[in-house]
Amino acid sequence: MKSYKAKMVEPIELPSREEREAALERAGYNAFNLDARDVYIDLLTDSGTGTMSAEQWAAMIRGDEAYAGSESFARLAESVRDVMGFEHVVPTHQGRGAENVLYGVLLEDGDVVPNNSHFDTTRAHVVNQGAEPVDCPSPASRDPNSTETFKGNFDIDAGYALVEEVGADAIPVVVLTITNNSVAGQPVSMANIRATAEFARDIDAMFVIDACRFAENAHFIKTHEAGYENHSVAEIARAQFEHADAITMSGKKDALVNIGGFAAMRDETVFEHAKQRAILYEGFPTYGGLSGRDIEAMAVGLREAVTPPYVSDRVEQVAELGDLLVEAGVPVYQPTGGHAVYLDAGEVFPHIPKDEFPGQELVCALYLEGGVRGVELGGFAFPGTDRPDLVRLALPRRTYSREHLEHVAETAAKVMASAGEYGGLEIVEEPPMKELRHFSARLEPVSN
Repeated sequence: MKSYKAKMVEPIELPSREEREAALERAGYNAFNLDARDVYIDLLTDSGTGTMSAEQWAAMIRGDEAYAGSESFARLAESVRDVMGFEHVVPTHQGRGAENVLYGVLLEDGDVVPNNSHFDTTRAHVVNQGAEPVDCPSPASRDPNSTETFKGNFDIDAGYALVEEVGADAIPVVVLTITNNSVAGQPVSMANIRATAEFARDIDAMFVIDACRFAENAHFIKTHEAGYENHSVAEIARAQFEHADAITMSGKKDALVNIGGFAAMRDETVFEHAKQRAILYEGFPTYGGLSGRDIEAMAVGLREAVTPPYVSDRVEQVAELGDLLVEAGVPVYQPTGGHAVYLDAGEVFPHIPKDEFPGQELVCALYLEGGVRGVELGGFAFPGTDRPDLVRLALPRRTYSREHLEHVAETAAKVMASAGEYGGLEIVEEPPMKELRHFSARLEPVSN
């Protein structure tokens, strides 16, 4: 049973098949290039696309727009201390701003950075500092049909193998992403969080958590990890950070806002350097490129994210979409993660070779069949990696209803029924930085 009701609605309309075909051609067969008005159900991302609460909107009225030392920042800092346990906070305009601020301080040319799996902007920021991102995903993550719960874990053995290869001195930072977005939104266990922290300490590296979906991860720990069933999500959420030296946070995920983020850390020297970098790229360290109104909404959202009615509704709705897709015969990465359902494009289009981007073709097919926008997170988004060709359908928070989810499942079923009619794609235009090519590249159907 839902724990909230709608107070505002927005009309949406499904364009005709002909209109969708024309829109996709104009977009260069890249869903990022579609106009939002041409999309019926938008599952491109859960980042900043959700619905804020009445308390968040009310808090925005008291936003203190002072350039320096605003009361709104003081309330955000208090929320970060209470919910996450960090004393030092540097606000930024969103998560990639936090990555730029923190990794610009911690990394330099020639460094190596292991992560359970780097997401696109994280990988790009590591590369931008001249460092090398290395993924160390759990071996279980490679099997989309395995029902193991914590498939987002960091592979500690792979981490030590990397140390043997490059030396501990080359690894100043170890990153853990919770939940693991690049591995189908799979959660990370508390035991693995502790083990990764111990690994980082053992090689004298800073332990950083990408905390974008920390509340969803805490929910999975509560429901699936022995010993935590009687702890609150709020208690587990804070415990996740006890061994971390720093975090990056996109407030557009589990702080439930449409814009905003922050970096937080324990070391005062790192904090002072991060503040100076923030001044250069984000703004004064008490507003970080945000209005006071945005900061107020984020301060409230952090607290709401760890309340049982919200977080259980959130994860259960994603599972509901996963169940509908499975019932429709669509191959889904198992088990369903916390913020999205991931479709196995290689299974949908086994006749399309990997170098013709079956995942991106599935994104296009979902849009053509039902106006549903998703995103490819395989060989197109992560060039040079061996990641499976997955398509993410990310649910905005507190936004869509059961009827919308049913439309998504019906659309995917139509794609499955006509899968043999679809062919591959080739890139005809891409930016110089290939790590970010999926945001703007243009493609066209393969000529054969």
